[in-house]
Order: sequence, then structure tokens, then C-alpha cells
Amino acid sequence: MTPRRLLAPAAALLVASAVLAGCSSSAAPETAPSIAPSDIPSSPAPEVTPSASAPVGDPTCDTIIPAATAEDFTSLGWSAQMEPFRIGSLELADGIQCKWGDQTIATDRVQVFGWAPIDETDSASAQRELVASGWRSETTSNGIYVTENPDWAIFTDADGYGITYLFGDGWVKLADTRQSLVLVEWPPVA
Repeated sequence: MTPRRLLAPAAALLVASAVLAGCSSSAAPETAPSIAPSDIPSSPAPEVTPSASAPVGDPTCDTIIPAATAEDFTSLGWSAQMEPFRIGSLELADGIQCKWGDQTIATDRVQVFGWAPIDETDSASAQRELVASGWRSETTSNGIYVTENPDWAIFTDADGYGITYLFGDGWVKLADTRQSLVLVEWPPVA
């Protein structure tokens, strides 16, 4: 049996917990992550609403995504490997990038999430560098999405998006697919 088929029950559990969480909250519902990003059903681009409040504490791998998602990953035996937040040649020292997966084996079956504060100059420079390297840029009401060329992507969501950055006003988010950006919840809403 393939790892994808073994993780299907876990993905179903993640979807069910997200649906239940959405029923008990007045906030917009969120899509739960699947273990294999290519298994995510097609849907419109996620609504990403930046918070006007200042972050409380420093972002961590457990706090930039919903607590329930981090707990679900942990229940699968996954842990997070924290890395510097990088966009091309730019490293954002105050940011965080997390690679969730089974750290005991070599695998490309991981989920990646990141968040960093970024000023307007670095944001423009990073976007230019990515686009010059073949990445695609799309401006929406949520911000500017810059996603890897789908011809290079190891995994894509149902809409064909692989690794994607979302640039907002003073921040940038990262996920292994555009649909997974909805899980990056930093800074926390007060």
C-alpha cells in the first residue's frame, strides 16, 4: 500500500475536524490540510484576512498554523523542522519556515508553512527575483500570490499551484500549495 493510501484516514480526520470547527465558530470556515497536497479538492482561492493586531510572542511552528492541525500532524508521528524564512536570495531573520513531516525517514511527503514580517522594499525585490526566475505572480484582493512554475512543482493543489508565497501589507506567508496558505494564521487574531 502506498503512503498516500495509508494517510487517507488521517486526511479524512483532518477534514472532519475542520468541518466541526467551522460549525462552532463565527469565523470563515477553513480547509483542513491533506497529507498529500495533490489530493486537495478543487476550490476557489482561500480567503486570507491579515490581522491588524500586533503578534503576541514569537511565531513558532506550532503557532503559525491552527493548534488542531499541529496536533493532528503530531498524532501521525510528524514533527516540525524549523528553518530560516527564505525567498530566493533574501533571508528574513524575524520569520519562520516550518517543514512538517516524519523526520525519521527521508521523504518528500511534507507540509511547509512559513510567515515573516517584510518591508515594502524587500517585498518588491523578492517578488521581482522570483518572477525573473520563472515564478508566476497574481494580484488579488488578498494580496500578491507568487507561485512556482507548475512545470517544476513536486506537488500541486487541485488548481495546479505548488509552493506559493502570499505578500500582504508588512508580511509574507508561505505554504507548499496555494490552498494550504489558508492554514497560516499569524499573527493571531486578538
